[in-house]
Amino acid sequence: QVQLVESGGGLVQPGGSLRLSCVGSGFTIRDYTMSWYRQAPEKERESVAAISSAGSITNYADSVKGRFTISRDNVKNTVYLQMNSLKPEDTAVYYCKARRRASEFWGQGTQVTVSS
Repeated sequence: QVQLVESGGGLVQPGGSLRLSCVGSGFTIRDYTMSWYRQAPEKERESVAAISSAGSITNYADSVKGRFTISRDNVKNTVYLQMNSLKPEDTAVYYCKARRRASEFWGQGTQVTVSS
């Protein structure tokens, strides 16, 4: 069974940090472009960051550039999102996505809440 499972979310104060993890099972992420998306209440899901299969190319939403870093460990079948200098507007459910040609898998999401 193909699965992506996110973890690492939680409640953090503004200016704090969190590291999200997304572990794949039932398939190898090695050949997939991996991405993080987020969806805040009453807003559309938006792309946050993406990383190529080899990890050589990364892309970020303007709103997170310089604060978030996406990385991957293909041996551990895991992709990460390091989030620093968190702001209240980063509050959302964060989702992991794997994409390769016509195949696309999503995780169930992990809640990130930035609040004092």
